[in-house]
Amino acid sequence: MYIDTHCHLELMDGSGSHEAIVRAREAGVEAIVTVGIDLASSAEAVQTATYTEGVYAAVGIHPNNAIEATEHVLRHLAGLAGHPKVVGIGETGLDWFREGAPPVRQEDSFRDHIRLAKELDKALIIHDRDAHDDVVAILLDERAPERTVFHCFSGDTTLVQTCAANGWFMSFAGNVTFRNAPQIREAAIAVPLELLVAETDSPFLSPHPHRGRPNEPSRVPLTVAQLGELHDMSAEQMALTTTANARRLFALPEPEQP
Repeated sequence: MYIDTHCHLELMDGSGSHEAIVRAREAGVEAIVTVGIDLASSAEAVQTATYTEGVYAAVGIHPNNAIEATEHVLRHLAGLAGHPKVVGIGETGLDWFREGAPPVRQEDSFRDHIRLAKELDKALIIHDRDAHDDVVAILLDERAPERTVFHCFSGDTTLVQTCAANGWFMSFAGNVTFRNAPQIREAAIAVPLELLVAETDSPFLSPHPHRGRPNEPSRVPLTVAQLGELHDMSAEQMALTTTANARRLFALPEPEQP
């Protein structure tokens, strides 16, 4: 069984998200965490999780949307975060790659999300794009929650060591299967098994051999198989490992036995 720890069902076209959930179940994906990037998508994620078995939500303001993270919006976000099927806060963090929100607004929003995650005892989901040192500095300054994950990990082995020293989880997406991403595979090899999880980041980053097509949660087994190969484990062993880690990260219930 598998868990997709990060996807965006709200960004899929039309009825595609429902069909994708069905295909995911057929592929052995027992749980999906759908992640908001602004107030509207966060509310939609909570609604989807409320009415869909095996789907959980995370609510947050993406750093590229940090201009939206006003006090008023953050109050609404905190209200959404209190829902029992909300298991994470984010994605939040810093993005120095795109010309999005001003850095000061990203940093303020990031700190607010960290504090909310600690207040509500939810996992913190980190977006880190070309901002490793600054992300780590803020996490250390704010004393990050025990359950923190670097989504779509893009750092090197030095960042792996920093995350491991602090007990932060590291999540790998379909790009770990790309031929032109040896540095991501090198990082994945260095991650301690107890801190390793997998995601799709759907509808983005579809793994090989589906690269270039819209991604979906049913493809997380391909990423898990690649992680297993990198750690000299079978796909089945890596599925057990990453699934158990995902349950700890998001405090997910054990599946009901048939």
